[in-house]
Amino acid sequence: MTIKAFECQMCGHCCHGEGGIVMTGKDQVRLAEYLEISVENLIEKYARERGNKLHLVSKEDGYCVFFKEGCGVHPGRPDVCRAWPYFRGNLVDEISWQMVQDYCPGVNPKAGHAEFVKQGREYLHKEDLLRYDPKTSPNALISEE
Repeated sequence: MTIKAFECQMCGHCCHGEGGIVMTGKDQVRLAEYLEISVENLIEKYARERGNKLHLVSKEDGYCVFFKEGCGVHPGRPDVCRAWPYFRGNLVDEISWQMVQDYCPGVNPKAGHAEFVKQGREYLHKEDLLRYDPKTSPNALISEE
């Protein structure tokens, strides 16, 4: 029996902190459709450009603008949110994987890094979450695969 490498605990830790919620064009369309607003309205209300990429804004408490005791836009959430914790750094660097365990209670240390990588790559491929263009994509999802 394979040990599950990650199972979301709905703790919200990954929804906290200004930073990496980059929205690709595909993300903008999906989220706008979910919210039943135009992409232009989504960008105007909920995004800021930083480093030539659009990022979701955070509330004053540091949580994503859509976090309300859980993800308030879960079906429409951006790809970078869908990919957590299978980010490039956690897949290629065992120390990063060890460090993320202090932050994310859903990462199972008993699975081991190799199994985490195996399950992560399978998930990212299955969900079509790997990206190849550093100009438009979240850095955490960039892959040479």
